[in-house]
Amino acid sequence: MATFGVNAFGVGSGRRRFETMTELAREAEAVGCAAVWTSELYSRSATIPMAALAAGTDTIAIGTNIAYGVGRSPLMWAAEARDLDELSGGRIILGLGNGTPKMMEAWHGVSGEAPAARMAELLTVLKALWRLHEGPVDHDGRFYSIHIRPTSDVPEPVRPTIPLWIAGVNKLMLRTAGEHADGLVGHPMFTADYVRGPVADEIAIGAERAGRDPADVTIMGIRICAINDDVELARRQAAFAIGQYAASRVYDRLFELHGWSAAQEVIRQAARDRDTDALVRAVSDEMIDTIAIACRPPEFAAALGRIPSGFDHLDLIAPPWGLSDEETMNINTEILAGLRQHLSSPATV
Repeated sequence: MATFGVNAFGVGSGRRRFETMTELAREAEAVGCAAVWTSELYSRSATIPMAALAAGTDTIAIGTNIAYGVGRSPLMWAAEARDLDELSGGRIILGLGNGTPKMMEAWHGVSGEAPAARMAELLTVLKALWRLHEGPVDHDGRFYSIHIRPTSDVPEPVRPTIPLWIAGVNKLMLRTAGEHADGLVGHPMFTADYVRGPVADEIAIGAERAGRDPADVTIMGIRICAINDDVELARRQAAFAIGQYAASRVYDRLFELHGWSAAQEVIRQAARDRDTDALVRAVSDEMIDTIAIACRPPEFAAALGRIPSGFDHLDLIAPPWGLSDEETMNINTEILAGLRQHLSSPATV
């Protein structure tokens, strides 16, 4: 049975933004969520909110969904992760991704070549740096050169290892997850069929390379939840979000698996034309019901019980495109209310 998590979304500015994040995380903890997640973009970090969440909660896991692996050196990733894990009492999940090759180059100033190979090497170095208390770390690789000899005793981390999850959609990154990672951070477009099929197949190939059991890789899904008394508005919000993602060729394999390739081309053309109405119309009811949850508030708890198996953990999010902060916070409130009902029902207890 899958566990559930939510995104730590904050509103307001200054200190208030972090306070609202922590309030949401405390509510998620009280409801019975397994994790609360933060993310970063060009204007926000993931790790600073994690510190606030670590200090303001007691039991819930705190993860990044995602943080940019190329955005910090391996040394600083290891140092920040050690501090955060100590502050939280061992509750951190480090979820890392690259973004697209163009983002790697334009945002982070690094080459966009071979992102899966870069991620594999980063995980190898991070695992070595986590054991820095055991002695020097020397690594000369394709992307990273690290030579560290501590000049004083390094305290042991609060845990022997830290969970390292990576984001991936297509085969090379999925195989990297199977070979090197503790978990896979899925994508809002992931369907249960895609996870049980191509995702599971590629993770198994990577796991075989490392002599691992594929079941050791936690598979996290991200489910878009559009919740509104006006169910047609909710479905439009879900369709708009799906359309933003569907225009990318990254998801061609998923659309082909479901027989949606023709509709994807219509969505892609509507995106090029910047025709929002045409884009929304091209997202079928089947797509909405397979990828997202779009319903009225009283229906949400029951909808959670109908999510197909295949995911170990599900991060429930408001549609990530086209909503105001107030609309996103309102949906988060409904997500937590529905989770409270769902997690307290006899079938899930």
